[in-house]
Amino acid sequence: MNDPKALRALAHPLRWKLLDLLGVRGEATATACGEALVESVASCSYHLNILAKYGFIEEAPAGRGRDKPWRLASSRQSLSAEGLGVEGELAAEAATEVFLDHELGRLKARLRAASREPKRWREATGLTGVTTFLTQDELHSLTQELQELSQRYADRLDDPARRPPDSREVRIFVATTVAPPPAGSEPGGSLPANALPADAPSPADSKPAGQRRTR
Repeated sequence: MNDPKALRALAHPLRWKLLDLLGVRGEATATACGEALVESVASCSYHLNILAKYGFIEEAPAGRGRDKPWRLASSRQSLSAEGLGVEGELAAEAATEVFLDHELGRLKARLRAASREPKRWREATGLTGVTTFLTQDELHSLTQELQELSQRYADRLDDPARRPPDSREVRIFVATTVAPPPAGSEPGGSLPANALPADAPSPADSKPAGQRRTR
Protein backbone atom coordinates (compact mmCIF):
# COMPACT_ATOMS: atom_id res chain seq x y z
CA MET A 1 0.00 0.00 0.00
CA ASN A 2 1.66 3.23 -1.11
CA ASP A 3 -1.27 5.64 -1.37
CA PRO A 4 -3.17 7.08 1.61
CA LYS A 5 -6.21 7.49 -0.68
CA ALA A 6 -6.28 3.73 -1.19
CA LEU A 7 -6.39 3.22 2.57
CA ARG A 8 -9.10 5.86 2.87
CA ALA A 9 -11.13 3.92 0.29
CA LEU A 10 -11.48 1.12 2.85
CA ALA A 11 -13.08 3.45 5.41
CA HIS A 12 -16.60 2.52 4.32
CA PRO A 13 -18.68 -0.37 5.75
CA LEU A 14 -20.29 -1.44 2.48
CA ARG A 15 -16.90 -1.85 0.83
CA TRP A 16 -15.86 -4.36 3.48
CA LYS A 17 -19.10 -6.26 2.91
CA LEU A 18 -18.41 -6.30 -0.82
CA LEU A 19 -14.86 -7.55 -0.29
CA ASP A 20 -16.15 -10.33 1.97
CA LEU A 21 -18.81 -11.33 -0.52
CA LEU A 22 -16.38 -11.49 -3.43
CA GLY A 23 -13.95 -13.47 -1.29
CA VAL A 24 -16.55 -16.14 -0.53
CA ARG A 25 -18.27 -16.26 -3.93
CA GLY A 26 -15.17 -15.85 -6.05
CA GLU A 27 -16.87 -13.33 -8.32
CA ALA A 28 -20.14 -11.42 -8.46
CA THR A 29 -21.84 -8.64 -10.40
CA ALA A 30 -23.24 -5.45 -8.89
CA THR A 31 -26.72 -6.93 -9.27
CA ALA A 32 -25.76 -10.10 -7.40
CA CYS A 33 -24.06 -8.04 -4.69
CA GLY A 34 -27.14 -5.88 -4.27
CA GLU A 35 -29.36 -8.94 -3.88
CA ALA A 36 -27.03 -10.62 -1.38
CA LEU A 37 -26.41 -7.49 0.74
CA VAL A 38 -29.90 -5.98 0.36
CA GLU A 39 -28.42 -2.82 -1.16
CA SER A 40 -29.28 -0.97 -4.34
CA VAL A 41 -27.49 -2.05 -7.51
CA ALA A 42 -26.43 1.56 -8.10
CA SER A 43 -24.80 1.78 -4.66
CA CYS A 44 -23.00 -1.54 -5.10
CA SER A 45 -21.82 -0.55 -8.57
CA TYR A 46 -20.43 2.74 -7.29
CA HIS A 47 -18.52 1.17 -4.40
CA LEU A 48 -17.25 -1.70 -6.56
CA ASN A 49 -15.80 0.83 -8.96
CA ILE A 50 -14.09 2.67 -6.09
CA LEU A 51 -12.54 -0.59 -4.91
CA ALA A 52 -11.41 -1.32 -8.48
CA LYS A 53 -9.94 2.17 -8.83
CA TYR A 54 -7.55 1.51 -5.95
CA GLY A 55 -6.70 -2.04 -6.97
CA PHE A 56 -8.62 -4.05 -4.39
CA ILE A 57 -10.79 -5.81 -6.98
CA GLU A 58 -10.69 -6.38 -10.74
CA GLU A 59 -12.97 -7.44 -13.55
CA ALA A 60 -13.38 -11.21 -13.84
CA PRO A 61 -12.14 -12.67 -17.16
CA ALA A 62 -15.63 -13.69 -18.25
CA GLY A 63 -16.97 -10.17 -17.79
CA ARG A 64 -19.12 -8.71 -20.53
CA GLY A 65 -21.89 -6.15 -20.75
CA ARG A 66 -22.71 -3.39 -18.30
CA ASP A 67 -23.30 -5.69 -15.31
CA LYS A 68 -19.82 -7.22 -15.34
CA PRO A 69 -18.60 -9.64 -12.66
CA TRP A 70 -15.86 -8.59 -10.24
CA ARG A 71 -13.34 -10.60 -8.25
CA LEU A 72 -10.74 -9.84 -5.58
CA ALA A 73 -7.35 -8.73 -6.82
CA SER A 74 -5.94 -10.26 -3.62
CA SER A 75 -7.53 -12.10 -0.71
CA ARG A 76 -5.41 -10.07 1.73
CA GLN A 77 -5.67 -6.34 2.40
CA SER A 78 -3.02 -4.44 4.33
CA LEU A 79 -4.02 -1.59 6.62
CA SER A 80 -0.45 -0.58 7.35
CA ALA A 81 0.47 3.10 7.04
CA GLU A 82 4.22 2.41 7.12
CA GLY A 83 6.04 5.11 5.16
CA LEU A 84 2.88 7.07 4.30
CA GLY A 85 3.31 9.92 6.78
CA VAL A 86 0.60 11.58 8.85
CA GLU A 87 -1.98 11.44 6.06
CA GLY A 88 -1.45 7.70 5.75
CA GLU A 89 -1.68 7.19 9.51
CA LEU A 90 -5.02 9.00 9.65
CA ALA A 91 -6.30 7.03 6.66
CA ALA A 92 -5.16 3.73 8.22
CA GLU A 93 -6.84 4.66 11.50
CA ALA A 94 -10.13 5.40 9.73
CA ALA A 95 -9.99 2.21 7.66
CA THR A 96 -9.09 0.08 10.68
CA GLU A 97 -11.97 1.46 12.74
CA VAL A 98 -14.48 0.68 9.97
CA PHE A 99 -12.97 -2.79 9.53
CA LEU A 100 -13.29 -3.48 13.27
CA ASP A 101 -16.89 -2.23 13.31
CA HIS A 102 -17.63 -4.55 10.40
CA GLU A 103 -15.88 -7.45 12.11
CA LEU A 104 -17.67 -6.89 15.42
CA GLY A 105 -21.04 -6.60 13.67
CA ARG A 106 -20.52 -9.96 11.99
CA LEU A 107 -19.38 -11.55 15.25
CA LYS A 108 -22.44 -10.29 17.14
CA ALA A 109 -24.80 -11.47 14.39
CA ARG A 110 -23.31 -14.97 14.39
CA LEU A 111 -23.34 -15.19 18.18
CA ARG A 112 -27.03 -14.23 18.19
CA ALA A 113 -27.72 -17.04 15.73
CA ALA A 114 -25.50 -19.61 17.49
CA SER A 115 -28.34 -21.18 19.49
CA ARG A 116 -29.97 -22.26 16.22
CA GLU A 117 -26.88 -24.13 15.02
CA PRO A 118 -26.51 -27.90 15.42
CA LYS A 119 -24.79 -28.90 18.66
CA ARG A 120 -21.54 -30.04 17.02
CA TRP A 121 -21.14 -26.71 15.20
CA ARG A 122 -21.84 -24.83 18.43
CA GLU A 123 -19.20 -26.85 20.25
CA ALA A 124 -16.67 -26.28 17.47
CA THR A 125 -16.68 -22.48 17.86
CA GLY A 126 -15.18 -20.40 20.64
CA LEU A 127 -14.53 -16.93 22.00
CA THR A 128 -11.44 -16.33 24.11
CA GLY A 129 -9.80 -13.31 25.70
CA VAL A 130 -6.64 -13.31 27.85
CA THR A 131 -4.76 -10.48 29.54
CA THR A 132 -1.16 -11.15 30.55
CA PHE A 133 2.31 -9.53 30.52
CA LEU A 134 4.79 -10.09 27.67
CA THR A 135 8.02 -8.63 26.39
CA GLN A 136 8.18 -7.10 22.91
CA ASP A 137 9.88 -10.21 21.55
CA GLU A 138 7.36 -12.54 23.18
CA LEU A 139 4.42 -10.57 21.82
CA HIS A 140 5.95 -10.49 18.33
CA SER A 141 6.50 -14.25 18.40
CA LEU A 142 3.01 -14.98 19.72
CA THR A 143 1.38 -12.72 17.13
CA GLN A 144 3.24 -14.48 14.33
CA GLU A 145 2.24 -17.91 15.66
CA LEU A 146 -1.42 -16.93 15.86
CA GLN A 147 -1.36 -15.46 12.36
CA GLU A 148 0.28 -18.57 10.94
CA LEU A 149 -2.27 -20.79 12.69
CA SER A 150 -5.17 -18.72 11.36
CA GLN A 151 -3.85 -19.21 7.80
CA ARG A 152 -3.70 -23.01 7.99
CA TYR A 153 -6.75 -23.51 5.76
CA ALA A 154 -6.72 -20.14 3.97
CA ASP A 155 -6.09 -21.76 0.57
CA ARG A 156 -9.63 -23.14 0.63
CA LEU A 157 -11.04 -19.65 0.13
CA ASP A 158 -9.32 -19.24 -3.25
CA ASP A 159 -9.70 -22.89 -4.31
CA PRO A 160 -13.20 -24.38 -3.76
CA ALA A 161 -11.88 -27.79 -4.83
CA ARG A 162 -9.95 -27.97 -1.54
CA ARG A 163 -13.10 -27.57 0.57
CA PRO A 164 -14.40 -30.78 2.21
CA PRO A 165 -18.00 -31.67 1.27
CA ASP A 166 -19.33 -30.95 4.79
CA SER A 167 -17.40 -27.68 5.29
CA ARG A 168 -19.01 -24.29 5.86
CA GLU A 169 -17.79 -20.70 5.74
CA VAL A 170 -15.95 -19.95 9.01
CA ARG A 171 -14.45 -16.70 10.27
CA ILE A 172 -11.18 -16.69 12.24
CA PHE A 173 -10.30 -13.30 13.70
CA VAL A 174 -6.97 -12.68 15.45
CA ALA A 175 -5.88 -9.56 17.33
CA THR A 176 -3.14 -8.79 19.82
CA THR A 177 -2.78 -5.36 21.43
CA VAL A 178 -0.55 -3.67 23.98
CA ALA A 179 -1.85 -1.36 26.69
CA PRO A 180 -0.55 2.22 26.84
CA PRO A 181 2.31 2.65 29.33
CA PRO A 182 1.35 3.98 32.78
CA ALA A 183 1.29 7.76 33.03
CA GLY A 184 4.76 9.16 33.71
CA SER A 185 6.65 6.03 32.64
CA GLU A 186 9.12 5.73 29.78
CA PRO A 187 7.67 3.89 26.73
CA GLY A 188 9.29 0.47 26.44
CA GLY A 189 10.75 0.67 29.94
CA SER A 190 10.23 -1.79 32.79
CA LEU A 191 7.23 -1.14 35.00
CA PRO A 192 6.67 -1.53 38.73
CA ALA A 193 4.54 -4.54 39.66
CA ASN A 194 1.64 -2.38 40.84
CA ALA A 195 1.65 -0.04 37.82
CA LEU A 196 -1.59 0.42 35.90
CA PRO A 197 -1.75 1.29 32.19
CA ALA A 198 -2.99 4.74 31.27
CA ASP A 199 -6.32 3.38 29.96
CA ALA A 200 -7.05 1.22 33.02
CA PRO A 201 -10.07 2.04 35.24
CA SER A 202 -9.48 3.34 38.73
CA PRO A 203 -9.23 0.69 41.48
CA ALA A 204 -12.66 1.70 42.75
CA ASP A 205 -14.21 0.96 39.37
CA SER A 206 -12.29 -2.24 38.66
CA LYS A 207 -13.81 -5.68 38.70
CA PRO A 208 -11.95 -9.01 38.87
CA ALA A 209 -10.73 -10.01 35.45
CA GLY A 210 -9.37 -13.21 33.97
CA GLN A 211 -9.56 -15.59 31.07
CA ARG A 212 -12.97 -15.89 29.50
CA ARG A 213 -13.93 -18.59 27.11
CA THR A 214 -17.39 -19.19 25.75
CA ARG A 215 -18.71 -21.60 23.21
